[in-house]
Amino acid sequence: MNEYIKIPTLPVRELVVFPYIEIAIIVNDEKLTEIVDVAAKREDRLLFVVPQTNKGNDKLKLGKYGTLVRIEQLGKTENNGIKILVKGYSRAKLVNFREEDYFNSDIVVEQIKMNRGKYVEVLARELIKNFEQYAVKRGNISPEFVLDLSQTKKFDKLAYIVVSNLPLRADEKRKVLEIDNLKELLFELNNILLKELEYIELEQKIERSVKAQLSEGQKQYYLKEQLKAIQKELGDDGTGNDIEYLEDRIFKANMPEEAEEKALGELKKLSKMMPISPEAAVTRTYIEWLCDLPWASRTEDNLNIEHAKKILNKNHFGLEKVKERLLEYLAVMKLVKRIKGQIICFVGAPGVGKTSLGRSIAEALGRRFVRISLGGVHDEAEIRGHRKTYVGALPGKIIQQMKYAETRNPVFLLDEVDKIGKDFRGDPASALLEVLDPELNNTFMDHYLEVPYDLSDVLFIVTANTIHTIPPALLDRMEVIYLPGYMLYEKMNIAKYFLIPKEFKNNGITVKDLKIEDDALEKIVMEYTYEAGVRNLQREIAKICRKIAMKKVKNQKTGIVVTKSNLKKYIGAPKFIQTDIIKRRIGVATGLAWTENGGDILNIEVVLVPGQGNLILTGQLGDVMQESCKGALTYIRKNSKKYKINENFYKKNDIHIHVPEGAVPKDGPSAGITIASAILSALIKKPTRADIAMTGEITITGEVLPIGGLQEKIVAAQLRGIKEVIIPKKNKADFAELPKRTKSAIKVHYVSTLDEVLKLVF
Repeated sequence: MNEYIKIPTLPVRELVVFPYIEIAIIVNDEKLTEIVDVAAKREDRLLFVVPQTNKGNDKLKLGKYGTLVRIEQLGKTENNGIKILVKGYSRAKLVNFREEDYFNSDIVVEQIKMNRGKYVEVLARELIKNFEQYAVKRGNISPEFVLDLSQTKKFDKLAYIVVSNLPLRADEKRKVLEIDNLKELLFELNNILLKELEYIELEQKIERSVKAQLSEGQKQYYLKEQLKAIQKELGDDGTGNDIEYLEDRIFKANMPEEAEEKALGELKKLSKMMPISPEAAVTRTYIEWLCDLPWASRTEDNLNIEHAKKILNKNHFGLEKVKERLLEYLAVMKLVKRIKGQIICFVGAPGVGKTSLGRSIAEALGRRFVRISLGGVHDEAEIRGHRKTYVGALPGKIIQQMKYAETRNPVFLLDEVDKIGKDFRGDPASALLEVLDPELNNTFMDHYLEVPYDLSDVLFIVTANTIHTIPPALLDRMEVIYLPGYMLYEKMNIAKYFLIPKEFKNNGITVKDLKIEDDALEKIVMEYTYEAGVRNLQREIAKICRKIAMKKVKNQKTGIVVTKSNLKKYIGAPKFIQTDIIKRRIGVATGLAWTENGGDILNIEVVLVPGQGNLILTGQLGDVMQESCKGALTYIRKNSKKYKINENFYKKNDIHIHVPEGAVPKDGPSAGITIASAILSALIKKPTRADIAMTGEITITGEVLPIGGLQEKIVAAQLRGIKEVIIPKKNKADFAELPKRTKSAIKVHYVSTLDEVLKLVF
């Protein structure tokens, strides 16, 4: 029977149906149940069942051979599927299958070649004998079934019944079905049975070995002992080798003598413990921690100054003084090979590149880079770890990251040190003293390790937004390097050469899809972001890129050019209305302020109202700024004759000082001369200059003291179009260190007294 037959085809997973065998098949797929219905309505009720060779949801692949079956019974399952009882009729070869048409596959029925002769009869008898032994040892096949099987006259039927009762995988059964020669089929099944008998004998041997070692008091360790017996059969004696393995690791870890003695002592204890006891698990974990730490391994430093300079310039624009300081550090390291006591602390506003600078230093040196964030850490154990006797104890973050670094000389970044907390759980900042003190960190003691660990080769870099909240004892151990906010031209260059290429790559667009003009970038910096760094600038650029990515996916026109005029279309209306220069107005003076987001200008307003000499302060002024107001007023009262003011002006008037943007807290002494100028303007009824801004602390004797944040304030003045600024004479050296581009664009007046300020302002 070799002609083609068109017949419904049912693909099945993890199942092989053999001729002569009755088997139940459950079908839940809607399309496949339709195939079964079509086959059941045929007069002959025939169906071709073929095993599926692929797994999961991949494209359907079928085996070359399947079985032609007859549907004996059909019924419904609880979940609206179909359960069918089929009986194998004959093996058949799949000639043509169309996935879109399961109902008309072409098959050829291929009966197995029935070889005759004594050799085949001997193979059949051997198969019955081997199967009988298998049934006895397995104990799950009845003797009656084996007896009936031995009476079977058809050798192919005998073979298929045997294979259907063996615990073979679907792919192994599929290979058996593909055999087209009776002699080869019987030979293969005998081989399979002999292997199964060997497996059974080995399993029973392991089980007997385990049970012989067990007493009544050891039954709870049955599974563990069984595992040991398996390991023994494989040539591994379990626990003994485990102890030897740990001992070998201890010696290979190159620990200091004290740590090695501690590890070997703990290993000796472990060897006497029951393997699955909780104490054994704790001890083993402790030993593994000691072995995993990099006690001796280190990376070689790349001290090539030009290489380091290239890396820093590649990753960061501007920050010239910071880069110069880092290159000096490398130069000294190259000469003396090792610098002790250099803990660098980067201080600056969010987004100015503190963390990325740490990564660049590691890249330049060729060291591993690790970091931990200290923001919100309140528990001292986060730094020093817990005693190993506690449940779930672990080393602190320092030791954990040293394990991750795999070298004893990584670049280690301690992020957000100014946001570290303190409560009843301890003082993490005090725990950091030992980490960062070069005289102590060569014997850093983690509570979990209980042995000293040398951190002196680690290059620690600390970052903070401000130094005011860092404990003085901790700050004393660090060299502070300030990272000023970026100026407009720096932000423009960072955007063009770093942020835009990065966001193009992140959003899957190219220079052909989008171009952002310089005027649009400048508007984003000025009106959509208010920051010292560039994080929000990057977010706004990413927002534009996502819009273009959406157009690209929808196959719409790209090649977009974003300009100042169409910017609103892509990122909405401006978010920040910058403080503008006011016109000449009585009682108002323009000051310069420093914020965590960079510099800004500050309009201070003073109004005299009838009253009894009260000083009214509004605008969320801090304690220091309130004192500046009182000091400025005292100076003007003392010198009222000099300024031709009625010396009793304060008795009939209340003086109201207000700083706009009342929702924003303000503090600091640097607005002193601005407050004094505004008060005097209100008293003499003469407006101040609108094109000049000022900053400086004032004393009640009229002396002008230096201030901080000079670069940010100068940049803020430039951005608002102010041409002249007044700064304390004692800040002259600070101004000299500013970039030439910053200094050349503005005229500076240096003052030592308030009288000098007032001459310039009026």
